[in-house]
Amino acid sequence: MNTSKIKHPLDQKKVVVIGGGVIGASWAALFLANDMRVVINDPQPGIESKVRVYVMRAMLALQALGHGVNAALERLSFEPDLAKAVADADFVQENGPERADFKSALWATIEQAAPARCLFFSSSSGIPASNQATQMQSPGRLVIGHPFNPPHLLPLVEVVPNPQTSRALIEASLDFYRALGKCPLEIRKEIDGFVANRLQSAIFRECVYLVSQGVITAADLDSVVTHSLGIRWATNGPFLSFHLGGGDGGFPHFVDHLAPGMETRWREQLESTVHFDEATKKLLVEQIENGYGDRSIAQLAEARDEREIAIINSGRKTAQ
Repeated sequence: MNTSKIKHPLDQKKVVVIGGGVIGASWAALFLANDMRVVINDPQPGIESKVRVYVMRAMLALQALGHGVNAALERLSFEPDLAKAVADADFVQENGPERADFKSALWATIEQAAPARCLFFSSSSGIPASNQATQMQSPGRLVIGHPFNPPHLLPLVEVVPNPQTSRALIEASLDFYRALGKCPLEIRKEIDGFVANRLQSAIFRECVYLVSQGVITAADLDSVVTHSLGIRWATNGPFLSFHLGGGDGGFPHFVDHLAPGMETRWREQLESTVHFDEATKKLLVEQIENGYGDRSIAQLAEARDEREIAIINSGRKTAQ
C-alpha cells in the first residue's frame, strides 16, 4: 500500500497576507495548515511576535478540525515592502483598514508588482470590490473573499466579484477557498455589507433594542439565541426552518398562518428607534461586564473556539 503523503493542491503555493491583525493572522494559520508558504506584509512594530503567538494558538484548533500542522511555522515569513512581498505571489489576501482610499492605493501597487497569475482577494466586511479597484488597470481581477471571524475556524467565505470579473475568475476564486476546506458562496450582486453582515446587523439592532428597553439582559439574550435560534439556524438556516415549521404544508402553510404576525412585528421594528448613544453604550457595557467579566477575553475566546469546533465537527459527521 502506498503510504506517501497525497499532495495538497495548495502545497507550497505562496500567499501574501496583507495585515497581520486578528483576521490576517487567522488566515495565515489556515493557509499554513494547508501547506502553503505565507508571507505577512505589515509595517506594524512587533508584528512578527504577535502573528506567531496567534498562529501557535490557532494550530491547536486546526488540529482539532483534522488539519496537519507539522512544520507550519517554518513556512511563515515577513516582508514589510509590499512590492517585494507580492513579486512572486500566487494569491493575495488583504486585511487592511476598512477605508476605500487606503485599499484603492494598495491594490494599484499590488497589481503593478504581482504576477499576472496571482489572484487578488480582499477580506473587507463591507467595501465592494468595485469601490476598491478604482485605481487598478484591470479592476475585474479583484474579488472579495470575506470570511467570518475567526477565518481559520468558521467555514463561510462570501465571494463577491467585481461586476467586471470574468466567470472563469469567479470559479477559480471559489475553487481556491474550497481547497482550503471552506464553504465559499458566491454573492451574486454587490451590496454594502454583503449578506452575512447585513443579517447580523439586522438581528443585532433588535438585540440592542430589547436590552435598551429593559426587556431582557444582554447575557440572557445571548442564552435565548444559543438555546434556540443558534441551534436551529446552525442546522437548517431561516428559510428551511420556516419550511419545516409549516409542517406537511411546508413554507406555503407557514406564510398563510404565521406571516401576518411576523409582518406586524416588522412594522413595530421599523418604527422603533435604536442608537448607540452614550446611555445605551453605558448600559450594554455594564451588562456585558456583569455577564462575562469574570473571564478574560482570551478565556472567552478559547471557550468559543471549543464550542465552534464541536459544532463544525458534529455537522461534518451528520453530513457524511
